[in-house]
Amino acid sequence: MAQTSQLIDALKRALRARGLTYTDVAAELGLSLASVKRLFAEETLSLKRIDAICALLDMEMTDLLKTLDAQERRLHQLSEAQEAAIAGDIKLLLVTVAVLNRLGIPDILARFRIDEHECTRRLAWLDRQGLIDLLPGNRVRLRVASNFTWRAGGPIQRFFRQRLGTEYFEAGFDAEGECLIVLNGLVTVATATQFKRRLERLAAEFEALNEDDAGEPVAARSGHTVVLAMRPWVFGAFADYLR
Repeated sequence: MAQTSQLIDALKRALRARGLTYTDVAAELGLSLASVKRLFAEETLSLKRIDAICALLDMEMTDLLKTLDAQERRLHQLSEAQEAAIAGDIKLLLVTVAVLNRLGIPDILARFRIDEHECTRRLAWLDRQGLIDLLPGNRVRLRVASNFTWRAGGPIQRFFRQRLGTEYFEAGFDAEGECLIVLNGLVTVATATQFKRRLERLAAEFEALNEDDAGEPVAARSGHTVVLAMRPWVFGAFADYLR
């Protein structure tokens, strides 16, 4: 399942790189747009259809596998010590999150109160850690995999969790682009596992859309934070009544 997801992610990246859309794929496969979206979302593309999409991309299946191999060699996660260093320096954290969101140095300097020297020094640190390549002219190239994640329960996650309750959930979630959905149900382990996989696919879709928008002007984009969580839990006020 993991390899299938990576293969389809590589296919999506190749389509975006060539400016092709699901509409183009639908025309090539002789399917409806809705069917193509479903095949990608459910990750049920057959090898025959993947081969046909590769033909649309003017590439061989082996070329796609090479891009997948290159992606596998990218950085998937930082060490505990690296994350601790980032979490312990608010400006380093700011610059790290900015570059992960495809902001260049001019964008960072225009959006945040940080001077060029401070910014460049922190980018140099990220370069030494293998997170980015700091290129001539202070250009930045990411070296992270598309499924790069912070460590589960690690310093970065702990840093943001401490602020979720006090800052994130203070909003009314009633403005445009905001949404708060709280679900509760008695489900089996199998159902919970199935829903967890769907949440993971949704997270991957958000990251893909974020990557797509990287080419849009910075002024047209704003920071959005999505929190996806699920766990066995009983509301504390109900816990005293459990038998």
